[in-house]
This record gives sequence, structure tokens and C-alpha cells, in this order.
Amino acid sequence: MAEAQKNLIKMKNLFLISLVAVILSSCCDKTQEVNTLTKEEKADGWQLLFDGKTTDGWRNYGKTTFPDGWDITEDGTLHCPGSGRGEAGGKDRGDIIYGDKKFGNFHLKLEWKISEGGNSGIFYLGQESDSLDYIWKTAPEMQILDNEKHPDAAAGIAGNRQAGSLYDLYPAVPQNAKPAGEWNSVEIKVYKGSVWHMQNGETVVEYHLWTPEWNELVAGSKFPGLNPTWADVASEGYIGLQDHGDDVWFRNIKIKEL
Repeated sequence: MAEAQKNLIKMKNLFLISLVAVILSSCCDKTQEVNTLTKEEKADGWQLLFDGKTTDGWRNYGKTTFPDGWDITEDGTLHCPGSGRGEAGGKDRGDIIYGDKKFGNFHLKLEWKISEGGNSGIFYLGQESDSLDYIWKTAPEMQILDNEKHPDAAAGIAGNRQAGSLYDLYPAVPQNAKPAGEWNSVEIKVYKGSVWHMQNGETVVEYHLWTPEWNELVAGSKFPGLNPTWADVASEGYIGLQDHGDDVWFRNIKIKEL
């Protein structure tokens, strides 16, 4: 009788252990699908800018239609195929913007992956006009780069053209970008002129627009000779993704207005 009770207790313990394992496994395996929002994110005011299936809301910079050169891959990423022509891009290509709305104070999140030796960028507070051919002439840029193989990584000052940096102005510190072919998680926060770049979980850039320090920094960069009013960045504008002639992929693009 005692032996039977012991066996029964063992069976009950094994059952409980198995049940707990199943519950834990279910919780751990329940990862969020790409290009979706959780209930908590929806309640907190986040909105998707890319659903992984359509290009709704997106268009060519300075145009009304989405370029044929960009595509959506089978695994739900927004992809700019390489043209081998650098910033000149290719026919029916070019930078794209989320053209449905301008954003002022916001928190932007997305993931990017760059090809070997590749270059791209994320623009914010961008403007359009008949006299402008590129969004970078009005917008700050969070750099996307293969730091190992693209020559721009060694250009500029103190690494300010490497991944995560405010291009040609503030370097990303620490420099924690993952190698070409791997996904990087980034965030950009803008609030009343204060700006933060986050890369792979760390704040790598922090600055403030329109201050004397900002004006002095811009004056010593490549921008004044290209567009003398570049320092006067707008208080709200478009989110943009760059076609720099290299393969680059984006996913999980979401934004929350602050």
C-alpha cells in the first residue's frame, strides 16, 4: 500500500512538472509577429507605418506614387534592391516617405538590415518643395551603414557617418551596430527640438535642434555649402527611407505621437 501511494505521488508530481513545462513553453514561444502591434501598444497610441503586405501611406519623395523599384519580400520586409549606382539609384527608384502625415513630436521604432558594403538612412522632419530633389537637403538622417566595408565609415569626424549617427554631425556612441546581414533595432525620439537616437537598446545620440551649438555644428559640416538654410530644420515633417543604391530591408515600422 505504501509503495502504491509513493507511485501515485510520483505520477502526480510528474504530471505537475509536465503541466508547468507546457505553460512555460507556451509563454516563451509566443513571440510577437513582425509588423504587428500588441494590445498594449495599441492602447498606448502606437500605429503601424508598414503592415508587411502593402505600401499604403508610402510614396516616392516629391511624387504621388510608390516607386516600382522598391518591393515587399515574402517574409514581410520593405526592400530597396541594390542598383549599384549609389545615391543616384536607378530608374523608377529613389527615396520614399510616409506621405500620409507629417510628424512633429514622436517616438519612431523600426528594424533595418543592410547588405555587405551597403549604405542607407532614416530621415525625419523632412520637407518637400518643387525646388528640392532630395529629402536629405531638409531632414536630419539617422545613418544606416555596413561599418566594416563601406568607405563612409572612416570619413567624417569621429565616426559621425557610421550606423546610428546623426549623419555628418553627431557620432553614435557607443557604436553598437550589428554586421551586414543582421537586423538592427533602432528608435528615434523627437520632442520640442530634443532628439534621441537609440540603436540596439542603447541611446547613442542626443542633441537639440535650433540652439547656438546646433548652428555651429551644422556650419562646420558638409551641409551649408549644399543648402545654406539646412540648420533651420522644421518642427514637423515626413519620415523617409533612403535609396542609396544598395540592398536594404526594413520591418516593424511603428510610431507614437508625443
